Amino acid sequence: MKKIKFIMLPLLMLICFQFTKAQKTRTEHDLLGNKEIPFDAYYGVQTMRALENFQVSGVKTNFYPDYVRAYAMVKLAAARANTEVGRMSKEKMDAIEKACQAVIDGKYHDQFLTDLYQGGAGTSANMNSCEVLANIALEMMGKKKGEYQFIEPHDDLNMGQSTNDVYPTAIHVALLLHNDKVIQQAKMLSQSFHKKGDEFKSLVKMGRTEGQDAVPMTLGQEFHGFGNQVDAAIDILRNTEAYLYEENMGATAIGTGLTASPGYAEKCAVQLAKITGKPMHLAKDLIAATSSMQSFVMYSSALKNLAVTLSKISSDLIFLCSGPRNGIFEINLPALQPGSSIMPGKVNPVMPELMNQICYKVIGNDATVTVASRDGLLQLNAYEPVVAVAIMESQALFFKAMPLFAKNCIDGITANEKTLKHYLETTIGIVTALNPVLGYEKTTELAKEALQSGKGILELIREKKLLTEDQIKKLMDPAALTGQKL
Repeated sequence: MKKIKFIMLPLLMLICFQFTKAQKTRTEHDLLGNKEIPFDAYYGVQTMRALENFQVSGVKTNFYPDYVRAYAMVKLAAARANTEVGRMSKEKMDAIEKACQAVIDGKYHDQFLTDLYQGGAGTSANMNSCEVLANIALEMMGKKKGEYQFIEPHDDLNMGQSTNDVYPTAIHVALLLHNDKVIQQAKMLSQSFHKKGDEFKSLVKMGRTEGQDAVPMTLGQEFHGFGNQVDAAIDILRNTEAYLYEENMGATAIGTGLTASPGYAEKCAVQLAKITGKPMHLAKDLIAATSSMQSFVMYSSALKNLAVTLSKISSDLIFLCSGPRNGIFEINLPALQPGSSIMPGKVNPVMPELMNQICYKVIGNDATVTVASRDGLLQLNAYEPVVAVAIMESQALFFKAMPLFAKNCIDGITANEKTLKHYLETTIGIVTALNPVLGYEKTTELAKEALQSGKGILELIREKKLLTEDQIKKLMDPAALTGQKL
């Protein structure tokens, strides 16, 4: 019995020690009173209140690393600008600079914990960044967390600032950082389409308009067309960045610059451009820039355009691979998984279906941006958080989905050459190519007879001896039919 007590006593002491350690806190206060903060936390009282108030989506700021880095970049630019205008001491700026750089380098991201959905137009997210960066800076100065008499979240990290200029600027920077990655993946997807275009350049097929046989083209032309549509969407994404380059740091609460030092706004813009590597510049009307959400509307529209483009292409691929016996069946998509729990042998076009769903979500997110941007009142839009959520989600979905679409679908597409040849020989649509030789009236008669008899156009031409075999061969030459050099 004594032996058991001897063993249990140290174990109980260890448990008590761990429990006490886990419960250790520090006390911080704000206008609502005191609050206990986990002792090891870098965030402070206002973050703690946000964690209690906004447990909604479970998606936190640090879900998007570029968003966290964006806050650090904005706060770094602000600290440097405040130092340049003589408002911040070099000692404080050095500590803040080191703290910001650590976050930019990917450290301390676990401390950015506010839910992306929040009231207050982003105040909680801004204060989360202020508190974390202040406490990191304090430790780098050899101080303790919470010793705000040395570096204070409001007075120092938010010096000459407001959530109303920090929050939208941080979103702009985050979207710019991630747009580079979205465009990179879109370019790789485009390359996959163009590679297939080169591979299929000599395979002649029937083009279709309104679902009906039209005129000949090559399968290569069709896939180059897909690639060029993506290229155009990429150009729009890149061009629309210009709306995000404009920022309103120095606007403070509503755009009048109250609490900001003279020259600070201009210097902050210069610093932000250096830090981000993007041509950031100060808005010419800070009141308009603080009130309006035009930049987000324009950029979201560019993402929607990419969604519309990729959705159309996905639906085209689903149509072209339909079958295998009772559909178009001109191409084969890679078989990735069994397509049915009841129908043996069925394989579904799962990757274009996935891409379509991503595109539907992005289009819906754009609608959210539109409504939220419209409903902001007077000098501030309180619904910026949902705008940020919508656009960053759209970027993230495309970033993940496009490489999968390229790898698991486009790169593995093969052509059904016999099917293409059969359609070309039996289609009535080939009659358009004969207009210059036989005339519109005669070709119309041939088309009508082909429909009634079920015979192919070339079959009727041979029966009626309207053209020689040499003439038919020249007319059916792939280069002549498709307007390209093969």
